[in-house]
Parts: sequence; structure tokens; C-alpha cells
Amino acid sequence: MIFLLAILASYLLGGIPVGFLIAKKVKGIDLREHGSKNIGATNVGRVIGWKYGSIALVLDALKGAIPVLLADYIPSPYSLATSEILLGCVAILGHTFTPYLGFKGGKGVATALGVYLTLVPVVTLCAVAIFFVVYKVSGFVSLGSILGTLSMPIWYWAMNKFLPNIDYSPIIFSVLIGTFFLICFSHRENIKRILLGKELKAVNHAA
Repeated sequence: MIFLLAILASYLLGGIPVGFLIAKKVKGIDLREHGSKNIGATNVGRVIGWKYGSIALVLDALKGAIPVLLADYIPSPYSLATSEILLGCVAILGHTFTPYLGFKGGKGVATALGVYLTLVPVVTLCAVAIFFVVYKVSGFVSLGSILGTLSMPIWYWAMNKFLPNIDYSPIIFSVLIGTFFLICFSHRENIKRILLGKELKAVNHAA
């Protein structure tokens, strides 16, 4: 029962619409009506400035990291690794399908970043490097996020194959693949706009 409550708490924590709240507080606007109309950190930066976008990114990442870090202190019928994965994944789902805004939330990338920096930091940093390369070349945060997430199970597999001292978990590998498909789903409109040449680049439209 305690672990079920922890899962619920992780979902509710992950669901806190940080970007939406920042935009309301700073500019008095509904972020869902501006820019890409998404409540994530990228749109916060695009609409009201990258200082606030950075704050949203950090807070969204913490929503993913905190449940993983607290898993060690929560009674669970599962192993610690499984508990961390479950709580982290639920936080990502909370961010993507927030109960506070009709189950329409962010893209899940920042919260996933917090989860995986805690679980598999080296793999995550490699994926972040891929993100920055793709973003630098294309100018699209969305494309960088998709390809960076795609690279994570590849990095994880490669490190297990060529660096035998790295602990390998089939569950983490499977969850990394699942996260990639979730990120693709949450970016489905971005993918359509990229293919049509209509995707917004990460520029600041704030006054």
C-alpha cells in the first residue's frame, strides 16, 4: 500500500505543470495559447525568455530525479532498481499526461532527463551530447530530443558490450526503448511539422 501511494505521489509530482505556472506568474499568460502551445521548458524559453526556460528545465528534471532518489526510503515489494524505474517512469507519465491540465502536459523530455541522469548518468550525458549536436545543426529542439532519446538504448547496449564493468539491466534497456516511443508519441505534431518544413526553431519571441 505504501508503495502504491508512492507511485501516486510520483505521478502527481511529475504532473505539476511547471512551465504553465511560470508563464502565469511571470507574464500572466496561458502558455497553451502561445508559441508551440506546449507547456514544456522549450516553449517557456521561446515565449518568455531562456532564463525562465532554464528554470523550468531544472524544475521539470527534478520532478523525475526526486522519486528515483527517494525510492531507497520507500518500502517496496520490488528490488530497489525496479522501484526506482517504476517511480521514475510514473513521474515521466505524470509530466506528459498531467492531471492538473486535462491530462495534456509537456513532452516528457526534461523529466526523463532527471530520471535517467539519476539512473544511468553516463548514458544520459552521451545522449545530451547527441541532442546538442543535432540541435546545433538543425536548430530544432524537438529533433534533438527525439534523436538524443533514440541514442540512449544504443549507448546503453554499446557500453554493456564494450565496457564489461558497466552494470547491465534488461529492464532499464527495455524502459529506455519505451521512453523513446513515448517521446516520439509526445512529439508527433513536431514530427509532422518537421516533415512539412513548418517546425518552430528555438528562438526567443519574448518582448
